[in-house]
Amino acid sequence: MVTTHHKVDRFFLWIVILMVSTGFFLFASASMSLLVKEQTTLVSILSIQLFSIVLGFIFLIIASKIPNQFWKKYSLYLFIGSILLTLLVFIPGIGVEYGGALRWLKIGPITIQPAEFLKVGFIIYFASFLTSLKHKIHSPKYGILQILLILLIIGLILLKQPDTDTFVVIIISALSMFIVAEGKWLYTLGFITLGSVGLWILTIMQPYIKERLLTFLDPARDMLGSGWQIKQSLIAIGSGELYGRGFGQSIQKFTNLPEPIGDSIFAVIAEEFGFIGSVILIICFLMFATRGLQIAKQTNDKFSRLLVVGIVILVVSQSFLNIGAMLGIFPLTGMPLLFISKGGSALLATLFLMGIVLNISKKV
Repeated sequence: MVTTHHKVDRFFLWIVILMVSTGFFLFASASMSLLVKEQTTLVSILSIQLFSIVLGFIFLIIASKIPNQFWKKYSLYLFIGSILLTLLVFIPGIGVEYGGALRWLKIGPITIQPAEFLKVGFIIYFASFLTSLKHKIHSPKYGILQILLILLIIGLILLKQPDTDTFVVIIISALSMFIVAEGKWLYTLGFITLGSVGLWILTIMQPYIKERLLTFLDPARDMLGSGWQIKQSLIAIGSGELYGRGFGQSIQKFTNLPEPIGDSIFAVIAEEFGFIGSVILIICFLMFATRGLQIAKQTNDKFSRLLVVGIVILVVSQSFLNIGAMLGIFPLTGMPLLFISKGGSALLATLFLMGIVLNISKKV
């Protein structure tokens, strides 16, 4: 029997609030680099981020009020809508290219990254799809082939941009949801093997992926080129030592570290707040994951369970891939550190998903 408390999980909510507020504090510190690079003011930088946070919490509140069955009923339409939105980046005059990637839409003064909302559409639809399969999840014809087809459609769109990092995070989330849906381990191993082969093919077809992997295996091979970011990141992290240089005192963010408020923000955090500050941040993400998965475990509704697992794994995998890349554990990614990095689209999508988790927590 499902016990309905009609109140959201306060512990999970406070973790989210802690992550966002801490993220804003860390973002403010990293943003000081832009005062020199872009000749702007700290107020203008922080006001944009603060606006995204406020709007994001409005999204969270709205999502927390919407009945869970709404997402299940309209999951296919949401998924198709997110695909169509992402395809708009290929329309000249609307799609915006930056750094060799066509990932953004510019509508007037607003720029959004539709792939962030594709993640939302996929997670909701995939949870509904796996729930509808029931015992057919073990069927090669009705289960496995359809799952591969869904991932193929997403892959073709994202790799065309190219946005390999988002595709990898989606695959990790999909695999986690498949396992929780009681998919056979044999098929799981098959997905992993197929993914490994696909990665090998991509290294041949996409030179930038090959370059990333080669740089990951040997960062010293091109210290002034592809290895520059990881070199400067490790210097920043090492400079932080145990306690860090202090708030706003990072040296690397001003001249040497690329994207100090973007995907390199963890290196700035490590330099300014040291090993202790970095560990505390990682613990916050682990608390988020633990509580989120507890909510998933406690719900008796399969769709809700899969939805929460997909959301939690999506957030944690992206964040740890970002942190791991700065530490040289994983190849470099262009993904933001969720809750912390600059990126209004990512923050809005993430807080919207947090609202869905909070709605589900009412029923456990």
